[in-house]
Amino acid sequence: MTPTRFALTPGEPAGIGPDLCLLIASQHQPHPLIAITSRDLLAERATELGVAVTLVPVTPDAFPNTPAEAGSLYVWDTPLGAPVVTGQLDKSNAAFVLETLTRAGQGCLDGHFAGMITAPVHKGVINEGGVAFSGHTEFLAELTETEQVVMMLATGNLRVALATTHLPLREVADAITPELLERVTRILHADLKHKFGIAQPRILVCGLNPHAGEGGHLGREEIDIIEPALERLRGEGIDLRGPLPADTLFTPKYLEHCDAVLAMYHDQGLPVLKYKGFGAAVNVTLGLPIIRTSVDHGTALDLAGTGKIDTGSLQVALETAYQMAETRL
Repeated sequence: MTPTRFALTPGEPAGIGPDLCLLIASQHQPHPLIAITSRDLLAERATELGVAVTLVPVTPDAFPNTPAEAGSLYVWDTPLGAPVVTGQLDKSNAAFVLETLTRAGQGCLDGHFAGMITAPVHKGVINEGGVAFSGHTEFLAELTETEQVVMMLATGNLRVALATTHLPLREVADAITPELLERVTRILHADLKHKFGIAQPRILVCGLNPHAGEGGHLGREEIDIIEPALERLRGEGIDLRGPLPADTLFTPKYLEHCDAVLAMYHDQGLPVLKYKGFGAAVNVTLGLPIIRTSVDHGTALDLAGTGKIDTGSLQVALETAYQMAETRL
């Protein structure tokens, strides 16, 4: 039987992730939602926020099959490495953060969860804790033994996927290879079909250089690498348009006729998307054998424990995971 329960990880314990878990618990969820975190952490943060949430302990041998009541939250207790001071990073909890992600990801692989939803982590403090960590996307790829994954953010009717993710800008051009573009595009096309239910996805592809290379006068990557790769993919029946200049691609003229945009690097596509829908966007990892969605913002250490946060992005991440699971059935 396909599970209908979902895992929720709070990310950095000193940030707003625990707050988000508690505040979202006030709303009825259509599926069982299990927070994988420290129960003591949530209890302390609830007191700090002045919110009343009933924390219901659960374990893998008896996961619930019915949603918690509004005002309640299922918690799979995961021990902290050190006490948490709200708003203050502590590398002693790096292993705790990774353990919550491992439990959620492995739980999806083992069939306990239909998907996982993640609150923000702090990459720097995890690295300071002695673990080489570049992000959720890469961590889950390794956990699930997935060779290639694709990071995609979405808000409303705009979806932006990335050919490269967390790379220094000077390394991006060398990373854009025909093999990479073909793998990423195939994954994007397949998941738009099978996880989002789009029968014939239409994808716009950004050029790498200004003006998409200006016919070779501003770089030859479009001529030598991107266009030949796209032509091969078109031969497989994938509906692609591009490479197009990124400064004009993100206009209604083009966007109203596409299902997703493939940007060449992180800050080429995501500033546009976040301007359009920050706080109401979702981060989706494509290519995994599991469903993973996430909020579109960071740990906001300065807002943790204040109650001055918006749960909008987490709600969108939850709804997207639910919809993807239903489409996939």
